[in-house]
Amino acid sequence: MKIHSFPYFINSETEILILGTMPGAMSLAKQEYYANPRNHFWKILYTLFEALPIPANFQEKVQFLKSNKIGLWDVLENCERKGSLDIHIKNKKENDFVDLFSEFPSITKIIFNGKQSHLFFSKKFGQIEGITYFVMPSTSPANTMTFENKLKIWSSCFK
Repeated sequence: MKIHSFPYFINSETEILILGTMPGAMSLAKQEYYANPRNHFWKILYTLFEALPIPANFQEKVQFLKSNKIGLWDVLENCERKGSLDIHIKNKKENDFVDLFSEFPSITKIIFNGKQSHLFFSKKFGQIEGITYFVMPSTSPANTMTFENKLKIWSSCFK
């Protein structure tokens, strides 16, 4: 089944871009990034910025990211995938990052949410001059690493 990513959440203030691979089934159903309550993404960011509790409203989460100069998008524009796992991705098409970085030159850091997003991005775009890459453990519930370990590793790219 062909699926499509969401529009990006980026503005002229964005300095850090967090890239996933493609929204999971629950996120696609709700039309919200990281909608699975077992995904650690929001808990990690709100904990790192000492902004707990996490609001239920998705637009408040987006505003939180923007206020911290963080953007959010996915490496892939569309693909075929059964279920939510990246290993099942086929016939992928990447988003247009050449135009994105031209339009938003303030982005100087990319945080990849998982190795697969980095792999897909790097194969297509390589290392982009002036942008530092950080490859973080996936926040997905499929990654069985503890929340505490994920949090510790993710904290390294916000120092």
